[in-house]
Parts: sequence; structure tokens; C-alpha cells
Amino acid sequence: MRGLWQKQVTLFGEIVRLEPLSEDHVEELAISGKDVSIWKYMLYGEPITEENMRGWVRDILKRQDMGSDLPFAVIHLASGKVVGATRYLDMRPEHKGLEIGGTWYSVDFQRTGVNTESKYLLLKYAFEDLGCIRVQFKTDLRNIRSQRAIERLGALKEGILRNHMITPEGVIRDSVYYSILDNEWSKVKSDLEEKLS
Repeated sequence: MRGLWQKQVTLFGEIVRLEPLSEDHVEELAISGKDVSIWKYMLYGEPITEENMRGWVRDILKRQDMGSDLPFAVIHLASGKVVGATRYLDMRPEHKGLEIGGTWYSVDFQRTGVNTESKYLLLKYAFEDLGCIRVQFKTDLRNIRSQRAIERLGALKEGILRNHMITPEGVIRDSVYYSILDNEWSKVKSDLEEKLS
């Protein structure tokens, strides 16, 4: 089972293509990630230079090598641009569960169909190919926009982990957790397909 979970795959949609993250994406990711507002609630600092972005990509690829993460570069099909990144993390094949997160997009592609289709492709692969029974999401309690985006996907809010993390800036962060279960996927899938159409 673990082999399938570590297999690098490319996921194809109508708006985006999710392809395995590599250092080849660094230059375009640095351009897409140059706006500091993207990183406000993220746990990576502000990788807004090419050098810092290379460090960020290398860190994420180390996590992939350890088997906990499977990262993707998000390619906007119409423009051909690398517009952000997303990944599976906290992968637990023995429990058929994982988290979708670490997601960020260029400000030009926020509030577009890019996030909805990216999450649709990741959820579809998680439930229909990996056989997940649970997919979770978490976000900073202060990040209302992220919470609304997760709720629009059809995920159920489970609760708040208080004093969950300390951010690079030293802020003690509460995290809001959401999930979608395998028996909810059919309805969530149908609703997302309707949004995308």
C-alpha cells in the first residue's frame, strides 16, 4: 500500500495540471510567490526570493523523501504558468488518511477556479485511487478566507486545536480542523463538479 501512496502522479483538469514538484519549478514559483500577503498565515516564513523559494522546495522534497508528503506544482493550463503549489501531507496509509494543505497561489489566481479544481483533483485521487477513508484540512484560526474556502469544498468543521503551533514570527497559533470522509465523497464530488461546470 505504501508504494502507491509514494508514487508521483500528474493530475489533469480543465483549468490546472498538478505535476510532481521539483527544483525545475523554483524560478516560476518565486515569481508567483513574490507577494508577501500569500505567506501571512503559512508556516514557512516568506520565501519571496528565488533563493528562499529553492530552500522551501528542497524542504518539501525532503518531506517527500521521508514518505510523509507528496507535493505538486500547480500549472494554469491557459497561461502555461506555474501559479502555486499544494500537497498531500501527514500521509498515513495504515489508517487510510491524509491531509491536503500547504496550498498557496499567486494573488492573480486566488478566488478563481484554480483552487476548486486543484482540491477536486486531489480529493478524487485520494478517495478513488488511494482508497482514503478520511481527508483532512487545517488552517490558522485567524485565516477566515482559508476557512471559507475549505467550507466551500464541502468539508465538515471538526474543531479547534488550541495553542497548536508557533509560527516563524513567534505567534501562538490555534488551528481549525476540517475533514471529508469516504461516505461523504460522492456528494462532495457532485457539488464540486457542479461548481466547476
